[in-house]
Amino acid sequence: MTRARRSLFITLVLCAAACRKAPQPDAPPKEVVVWKEVGSWSGRGNLQTESFTSDTGGFRVRWQTRNESRPGAGRLKVTFRSGDSGRPIIEAVDVRGVGEDSEEVADNVRWYFLTIESADVEWRVSVDERLHGTARR
Repeated sequence: MTRARRSLFITLVLCAAACRKAPQPDAPPKEVVVWKEVGSWSGRGNLQTESFTSDTGGFRVRWQTRNESRPGAGRLKVTFRSGDSGRPIIEAVDVRGVGEDSEEVADNVRWYFLTIESADVEWRVSVDERLHGTARR
């Protein structure tokens, strides 16, 4: 190989190496919230649910009321109670009339059960526990 060719070859190799993209640092993971269903209940009148445990203490309560027997008289009240003592921990929902919504509530990691009190209305209640995670990009 001639000296000129060798110089050209070395120049091309160096240029190719210099033009390579530097590796990008990994992007930090994105924090996400995932909801895991704890339970779902429906009915008319009062109900006490079975006990359930929480690993995070964060909940989303989704509720719906419909078919009032007397317009404006419907009532729904959902209370989280201690699975150990039965004492009220969180009053999550206290509404009148027909409608639907969701509430996010939080407390400590522990055993819970719900008391659902209702009058003059059909209801549906579901509880999801808030879990934290990371999304891969």
